[in-house]
Amino acid sequence: MFFGTYTPKLDDKGRLTLPAKFRDTLAGGLMITKSPDHSLAVYPRAEFEAMVADRSGKANRGNTDARAYLRSLAASTDEQYLDTQGRITLSAEHRRYANLTKECVVTGSIGCLEIWDAQAWQDYQELHEENFSAASDEALGDIL
Repeated sequence: MFFGTYTPKLDDKGRLTLPAKFRDTLAGGLMITKSPDHSLAVYPRAEFEAMVADRSGKANRGNTDARAYLRSLAASTDEQYLDTQGRITLSAEHRRYANLTKECVVTGSIGCLEIWDAQAWQDYQELHEENFSAASDEALGDIL
């Protein structure tokens, strides 16, 4: 599980150092894909493969939207391995999609890590902070 907020810097070659506490979990490989809100999601490879197998198995391949989602997910996913310094290299397309600059934020999102541009994360936090504070038990349903 992934928790916390970290502020690594993206270098000129598109490399980002992931927090040391997660490196063992990601040592077997990781998958980077586009996520909602113009961020990136980083999953341990085995968990990502299981999640995709489950979703694609449930998907109605006759449904145009389901096919488009699965196609987009597969096309936008990049398999990576941490280098000896705990870095990953983000593709130009991933950097463009998430508007990543040198200043990044890596957040734990329970089942994955999210990579955000620092300003986009700040804007997101400001927009949703009151929603978090005001969330009722009913609204949270089965989350907590």
